Amino acid sequence: MLTCWVIYNGSLTSDKFKDQAALLQEAAERAGVQAALKKNYEVLMTINQALTQRPDFVVFLDKDILLAQFLKNAGIAVFNDPAVIETCDNKAKQYLQLAHHDIPMPETIIAPKVYPAFTIQDSGYYKQVLERLGLPMIIKEGHGSFGMKVYLIETEQQFYDKTEALRGVDYVFQQFIASSHGRDIRVNIVGGEIVAAMYRHSETDFRANITNGGVATEVVLTEAQQALAIRAAQAVGAEFAGVDLLFGPNDEPLVCEVNAAAHIRNIYNVTGINVADAMIAYILKVLK
Repeated sequence: MLTCWVIYNGSLTSDKFKDQAALLQEAAERAGVQAALKKNYEVLMTINQALTQRPDFVVFLDKDILLAQFLKNAGIAVFNDPAVIETCDNKAKQYLQLAHHDIPMPETIIAPKVYPAFTIQDSGYYKQVLERLGLPMIIKEGHGSFGMKVYLIETEQQFYDKTEALRGVDYVFQQFIASSHGRDIRVNIVGGEIVAAMYRHSETDFRANITNGGVATEVVLTEAQQALAIRAAQAVGAEFAGVDLLFGPNDEPLVCEVNAAAHIRNIYNVTGINVADAMIAYILKVLK
């Protein structure tokens, strides 16, 4: 019998992280795989000693990239690959990769590295950004989930305050897509195929995330939305992905971001499709 570990972050106290892992564990067991839930700190990363207990594969639902790489180095199949997790965990790095593959997305400028004790406020750089993107605009920190650390900037004062506050942080400036205010589409992809999708909208926030009060319903994707979601997942190398699409002018799809460890409970509740089953089936096919 094959064995697997489903790894999630043990320092996060919200039940939704363990619930996500439990969905994968149950799917694995339905497929005849012996599955164990593991908090990331329950695997001791002793780098000069071989693992005494090891599964046949790992479903990695965390962003502990060092642990993912440690397991891969030990010869264990890790899904998604650590390099994919690292790319998707840093939005600036992800957008570089998406742009390299000509993926349509809002115009994006990656902020230069500024050390915390210094400033480039008087260099003229930020004036160029304002002239290029205009206001309102979006500022996104490199690391953030569930719509957190994403800011709608509406005034120059907000802009300069935020750029000063983010010294030492990876972040991007991004064009605000007014036609997608408070609405987007989440598409779950497994092995290059669309498994489920939902439309999310909010009446109270510019972000559509359910965590921020958004509401989700079923959606039928257009051919353009389907093709772009698949291309975006492939561009970052993700075997499992939650691709968020925006509504551009004339509803032409744009990629908002690609999530390498997308939560699947909400889309299960909305569509009745358990993405975990498709994930496990894909892994078993790959491992044959």
